[in-house]
Amino acid sequence: MKVDVLTLFPAILEGALGESILGIAREKGALDVALWNPRDFTADRHRTVDDRPYGGGPGMVMKPDPIVLCAEKARETRGAGRVVVLAASGRTFTQQVAKEYAQEGHLVLVCGRYEGIDQRVVEVLGAEELSVGDYVLSGGEIAALAVVDAVARLLPGVLGDETSTQEESFEEGLLEYPHYTRPPEYRGLRVPEVLLSGDHAKIRAWRRARAEERTEKRKETDTPH
Repeated sequence: MKVDVLTLFPAILEGALGESILGIAREKGALDVALWNPRDFTADRHRTVDDRPYGGGPGMVMKPDPIVLCAEKARETRGAGRVVVLAASGRTFTQQVAKEYAQEGHLVLVCGRYEGIDQRVVEVLGAEELSVGDYVLSGGEIAALAVVDAVARLLPGVLGDETSTQEESFEEGLLEYPHYTRPPEYRGLRVPEVLLSGDHAKIRAWRRARAEERTEKRKETDTPH
């Protein structure tokens, strides 16, 4: 799968893309990531990518031309891809969206900065907007990494155990059950006896029950009072 990331700060992503699952996915050839900087597509000596917003207001807005030209070059060079702008106003990123993206052959992720991106970028590129949560980040780079990481885990051959993704949180609308490993007792806390029993039917039932409990507690804490 190809992923192109448009960012003013490629160094933020470079380190993470070489580590852990993302590094493994790239080494195996399952994931092909290219970083592009919109500053390389500016026309002035200062490489200006932002300007004051029409209508007034605080901060600066990313100009459309450098981003559009950058995205067009990425698609020309690497093939047509689904363009996604990381923005707080977009639809929420979920495990289901990650599965949807994993079926794509090519994603182009656009990282915003400052107060946001000129809306005409979305319209010209036919892009969709995506949010990773209801909070404010300094830019789209961390959000882009979250998307790439979640999608990479779903690509064939990336994880050593293909059943891993089937038991993870949100796969059945449930949070994952609690995990334990050696030693069987730690600071007075023992591993639940059922997990030591060797009875796989009872273990599955216990895990299901704990997953349901966790999910219900999350709903309670997330519900406004």
